[in-house]
Amino acid sequence: MKFGKVLNPEDLNLTLPQDHIDTQRVLQNSVASGEFTISVGCAKWNKTDLKNFYPKGTKDELMYYASQFNSIELNATFYRLFPFQQFEKWKEKTPDNFKFYPKVPQDISHFKRLKGANAIVEVYANAVSGLEDKLGSVFLQMPENFSPNKLQELTHFIENWPKEIPLALELRHTDWYNNEPTANELYSLLEEHQIANIITDTAGRRDLLHMRLTNSEAFVRYVGANHESDYKRLDEWVERLKAWKDSGLKKVNFFVHQNMELESPLLAQYFIQQLNKELKCNLKIPATLLDDTQSNLFS
Repeated sequence: MKFGKVLNPEDLNLTLPQDHIDTQRVLQNSVASGEFTISVGCAKWNKTDLKNFYPKGTKDELMYYASQFNSIELNATFYRLFPFQQFEKWKEKTPDNFKFYPKVPQDISHFKRLKGANAIVEVYANAVSGLEDKLGSVFLQMPENFSPNKLQELTHFIENWPKEIPLALELRHTDWYNNEPTANELYSLLEEHQIANIITDTAGRRDLLHMRLTNSEAFVRYVGANHESDYKRLDEWVERLKAWKDSGLKKVNFFVHQNMELESPLLAQYFIQQLNKELKCNLKIPATLLDDTQSNLFS
């Protein structure tokens, strides 16, 4: 992921900010039930992007990927509308506990910009339903120039989104989060409709680290800078997620990117190890990754 890429991460303050004042209220008042669950994965499963991950001779990349990770942030769905049958095939290739987190197609978010998109939304919702119980949250990412003057369009879209499909939202225009009256309207809308407020952690856009949860789900898109500081940043996320879990957080979706995606599984491996240690999780540690992650990642 190139979004928020910087050339000098060592010169920046990359620490996580404090929680938004209302995050604790949301967690403590959550009515969500069930056990705490955590999904960790990458954005893609193709061999070109995940260098040094697949053993030589791997024939089916998704089947192997799903044997190592419990989830995937499915970015391929942004670029085209896949049919129901394709989602069914993906479902059938993966184990019972695997989850897909598909991105809303650009036809809806970037071309129509949410207006007049009902027909496409219906087609897309029907298609992703082919994943059945392996469907995690669908995520909607709006372009950077989608500003708060489009609140009416966003509200209409959310109110008409099919309720049986869990939705998470990523906004990239700074005023959504850093203009207080606008932010309060946004957060109220998301809380009312139980939509996760995606947190994007990337070095060059610290203004998007709102740390404001709107339900009992933390959906984090983490972008490493291909720099040794990536590990410290992940350590901070482990600490924050542990605190949120203690306050009532029920679900974590955490997807690891890098400015150069080639070795994002190495960061994910490290993150999983820390989660298992600090949050007492029992996530599988991907088996084929190199053990000496730091020396291999930044060599």
